[in-house]
Amino acid sequence: MTHLEAVNPQDPPPVWAALRNEAAHTAQNEPSLASLLNAVILKHDRLGAALSYQLARKLGDQEMRAMGVREIADEAYAADPSLITKAEADLRAVFERDPACKGYVQPFLFFKGFQALQTHRVAHWLWTQGRLTLAFYLQSRVSEQFDVDIHPAAVIGSGVFLDHGTGIVIGETATVGDDVSIMQGVTLGGVSTDPGDRHPKIGNGVLLSVGAKVLGNIKIGDYAKVAAGAVVLKPVPAGCTAVGVPAHLVNCPTCEHPARTMDHTIADGDVGL
Repeated sequence: MTHLEAVNPQDPPPVWAALRNEAAHTAQNEPSLASLLNAVILKHDRLGAALSYQLARKLGDQEMRAMGVREIADEAYAADPSLITKAEADLRAVFERDPACKGYVQPFLFFKGFQALQTHRVAHWLWTQGRLTLAFYLQSRVSEQFDVDIHPAAVIGSGVFLDHGTGIVIGETATVGDDVSIMQGVTLGGVSTDPGDRHPKIGNGVLLSVGAKVLGNIKIGDYAKVAAGAVVLKPVPAGCTAVGVPAHLVNCPTCEHPARTMDHTIADGDVGL
């Protein structure tokens, strides 16, 4: 399986089939990993079963053993199959957008951004069921294990790519649309002690670059970009790029699909903010 084959929009391979095929091939070529690949991927008959096993393997501890974590994830997947649909889209997003990613096995087993996001999806399901303490427990484990801190109430769309993952913080009332890419060190934070709606609303197809800070109940429009290190305190229109501290707008419109192309470049020209 080549990188070009997986991103061909005319014939995208089914994620679960591609993951299993790649795992089987890797197990043959790397016998030292065969036991791991069999336990996590090959012995399962569906993506949800493999994913719950993987999350349990990563998050189980002395307070909650791996089997307990797995049972929670399985319960969530059975109650809301869209969680698996989103996981498929997230896994494909990693593979398509990260040139360092060589296949599906790599992010599934090793990329903490993907694993943190899938744990958040389970925690968010718990939150919607009123099981707040257990949701917070999973949030805490993700923060400890992956250095990613996403409040379980935050709403995150599908096809989301958390690149590297380290240092990402997403607050309670934040929302993130579909096909968004978020780099390491990004914060979607509040600016007051008001317990109400106080966090950013990120549109579809947005690219949030390294170390970007988006603060307050503001909207980042569809297919906008926030440049590395920018501090955004005001809304950003769709298709624009915010740069600087405090941020101002440049190159409106920006490239057509910044989150998918991972185009971090900034054109000259200040249009204000």
